[in-house]
Amino acid sequence: MRTIGAKRRSKDTLVAMDWIAPPADRPDGSMTAPEALLLPGLLSWHRVTLLAKCAGLTAEQLAERSAAPSNLSLLGLLRHLRKVERVWFRTRVAQEPVAALHGFGSGVDVDFEQVDAATAAADYDAFVAETRAADAAVAGHDLDEVFDDGKGPYSLRYVYLHLIGEYARHNGHADLVRERIDGETGY
Repeated sequence: MRTIGAKRRSKDTLVAMDWIAPPADRPDGSMTAPEALLLPGLLSWHRVTLLAKCAGLTAEQLAERSAAPSNLSLLGLLRHLRKVERVWFRTRVAQEPVAALHGFGSGVDVDFEQVDAATAAADYDAFVAETRAADAAVAGHDLDEVFDDGKGPYSLRYVYLHLIGEYARHNGHADLVRERIDGETGY
């Protein structure tokens, strides 16, 4: 790990900067399960794929930008997908009164622009917690159930497919960012 020297302002920051993303094991899933099991399973697989792309990296590496002028970083992707999970599952489907994250609706990419290696561990844990909260928020809902947030109706099936597509796209980005950081590819 590179030393940051003067950037280390306190013991808490030192601990946060020494944090390393834990390993992530992707679960095996059925490719023939009924759709009500298949879609959540595939989404789970994509979530863990993102965590696997972060595994073994320091907080500083997670915050590293891919290449100018892009603002993409693995930490930014974790923050962005946490926001997306909250918006679709908890706010739109479950209609939970939860706060918007990372400037949602402001037109600014706060989730990507304001990454800080000192908060990497907390952002990682918040992402994992958000995925669990999202799963709990839609538990018991049927894929054909229709929701409307004033912008038109959509089904829970659509939400799963939308999120699977969102993760697939961003996992491709994550693979390129990770390769730039340390040469690792795959997962």
